[in-house]
Amino acid sequence: MSHQSFSGKSTAIGNSNGFRFDAALFKANPEFFGEVRGTVLAPGQMLVSVVPSGEQEPALQDEEGNPVMVAFLSFLEGQMAMHPELIEPVTEAQMAHIATLVDGVEPD
Repeated sequence: MSHQSFSGKSTAIGNSNGFRFDAALFKANPEFFGEVRGTVLAPGQMLVSVVPSGEQEPALQDEEGNPVMVAFLSFLEGQMAMHPELIEPVTEAQMAHIATLVDGVEPD
């Protein structure tokens, strides 16, 4: 999966504000016509996701609906597909180290 970058600019739209992107974004990715959701990930970083038809508010506590988790898993899937030679099994030593890191942590 290759990542594309498109230029845009914030702009006034009536009594509101919005983002205007190069037409190339919509030509290459027509799924972004319609309703989208912006999720601020960090200062200066925002994830823009398509809102599927009929969806209401996002379920951010649900991993399937969490746009950050979806973006990360999509990135991970692409990296695994492009570089399967880099996939290695977890070792016993790594598992022991992970166990010490989470010792005493109670899951929700």
